[in-house]
Formats: sequence, structure tokens, C-alpha cells
Amino acid sequence: MTAKLIDGIGLLYTGDPTGAEEIEHAAMVVEDGRVVWTGSAAEAPDADEREDAGGRCVIPGFVDSHAHLVFAGDRTPEFDARMSGQPYTAGGIRTTVAATRAAGDAELATRAAALIAEMRRQGTTTVEIKSGYGLTVEDERRSLEIASGLVDDTTYLGAHVVPAGTDADDYVRLVTGEMLAACAPYAKWVDVFCERGAFDGDQTREILRAGIKAGLQPRVHANQLTEGPGVRIAVELGAASADHCTHLSDADVEALAASDTVATLLPGAEFSTRSPYPDARRLIDAGATVAIATDCNPGSSFTSSMPFCIALAVREMRMTPLEAVRAATYGGARALRRDDVGVLRPGSRADYAVLDAPSYVHLAYRPGVPLVTSVSS
Repeated sequence: MTAKLIDGIGLLYTGDPTGAEEIEHAAMVVEDGRVVWTGSAAEAPDADEREDAGGRCVIPGFVDSHAHLVFAGDRTPEFDARMSGQPYTAGGIRTTVAATRAAGDAELATRAAALIAEMRRQGTTTVEIKSGYGLTVEDERRSLEIASGLVDDTTYLGAHVVPAGTDADDYVRLVTGEMLAACAPYAKWVDVFCERGAFDGDQTREILRAGIKAGLQPRVHANQLTEGPGVRIAVELGAASADHCTHLSDADVEALAASDTVATLLPGAEFSTRSPYPDARRLIDAGATVAIATDCNPGSSFTSSMPFCIALAVREMRMTPLEAVRAATYGGARALRRDDVGVLRPGSRADYAVLDAPSYVHLAYRPGVPLVTSVSS
């Protein structure tokens, strides 16, 4: 095994809540894909190889804990109509479902891999991928099989919407029965879009409990469009995360703050739909753990850029730059219940990004500028 010393780090943001979160004039030693030492460059141990960061800032690789990458087709007309202030009633998710069903496995895998590569160029080293654009037993299964060949964290989202022309109760039985049995071998998580027009509270509980019984861990699309039961169901069932969290009651905020369920905020969706942004300040001040993710999908948030979402979080959701970067790294790892990513400390994976900037603050200070010069994992 070869140990490599990365020194000349102007600022090392470790993201470690149990140790020194920021180290100036720092160095880091990695060996066999793991961090083995961090500290002052003046105290760095010897190593087999050396890499000079040239005074740049080094941060953990971003952890994107909410993405929908297995799909085909394009929804540019829908976005154009929405940005032009025109009502748009045709297509929507049905357009993506139809295109995804018609696409071959190779096409779906190639596109998902390209999006992951695009994310990586922008500093993301850990990605979660959901199904949800198949909505048949075979199309959900193959979506998850493709996703599981690309990432470690895959989520069964057969309960994305009820397909057109399908009875809701019949579909819930399919999602909790034959579809779940086919998809569970390729998934780690189970998710439900708990929202008016999608799945109500009772249906959400039934689907999540079936997933838990099948060995999957729960997470919830919650409170995106309206206040509803999604957040409290997530907390009740011990979900790793409640995602969106745009419309929250005081009881929702209190429940999140008193639980291990992470509030995952997805500002790209609000940007792309001209909707109100979540109030991150309210959640953080209450003591809730907050994550940021891209929600990369072809309809409501077609961005793969965590730096862009960090800039939105600072500008629109009243987060400090430190809080936003923490949410995009450590928070995302908490949302996936992982302690090996999202931080740079002895024992963690050596997943890091080097910024062409002296500080992570530049991610919000210089929005839209490609500051990530290299990524290692």
C-alpha cells in the first residue's frame, strides 16, 4: 500500500463534527483509499508520495442523497412553458415514463453514467439514485438493476405517482406486492411521494411498512407542494430522511428536530418551478439536521450541480456558507446513514474535492464558476 501526502492545503474543511472542522495550512495523508491522518502541514508525517494543493481549499466530496437519474427523453418544452408563464398541462412525468419504458437498458445506463460523471466533475463523489420512471414491475426492476450497477445507494420509488388510467388501490397493491418483490434485491431504500395528487398518508404508511418488511430502509418525499402528513410519517417510521420539506408546520419542525430523520432540502426544484424555497434557517435554529441535494431529474430540477444548490441555499434559504457546505457533505451522508463519506477524518473514504479557491465560501461567493479543479475517490 502506498501512502500519499496532500500538503500545501490553504484550508482543509474536514466536515468532522467531532473534531477540527476546519484546519488552515493543512495536510492530509491517504492510503488504500482511506484518510489516515489530517492536521497542520508543519506536523505532517512522511509518506511515499506527495501532492501539492498549491494553497487551495480541500473539502469532502459532495454527497448527493436525492437524484432521479435513470430516465430517457427530454422535457424542455415543459420548462420553457413554465418559464414563459404559460400553463402546461400535457406531458409532465407521463412523458418521461413513456420515454423510459421505450428505452433500452444500454441507453438508460449510458445516460445515467453520463450524469454521474457530470456530477463528479462538480465535486460529487457519492450519489443516491431512485427509480420511479418505470411504474411497471419490469421497468422499475430494470431501472434499479441499472442504478445498482452504478452506485451503492439505490431507492425503490415505485410509489412516485399512480399511472394514468390505473386505480390507486390496485396500484398500491402492486407496489407493495409483485413490484416490491422484483425490486427489493436491487434496492437499499424505499421511498414514497406523499403528496396530494400522489399518495396519501395511509397509502404512504402501507408502502413504507411493506418495504421495511422486505428489508428496505425508508425515506419520504414529504411536504413539497403543501403541508401534509409526510414529515410526521417519516419521523414515525424512523425514515433516514424527509425530502423537500418546503411547507412545514411547527409540529413538523419540532418532530424533525427531536428525531434522527434528516430534512433534505432540494433548492433546484424551487428554482426550476418558481416555487417558495424551504426555510432552512427555521430548521437549523430548531436543531434539525439538514442536507442539500440536487433532486436531479428531467422535469422539476434538471441540475447535477451541488455547488449551484449550495449557492441557492445561501442566497435563498438563509443558510451560511458553512451550513450549506456542511449540508452538502456531512448532511447528505447522514441522510444516507453513512459515516464513511461526507467527512475527511481518519478511517473515512478519501473522497475529496480540490477547489481553485482559498475557501469553501467561494462556492456561494462565486456562483456558477467551475471551482472544482480535481476530485479523488
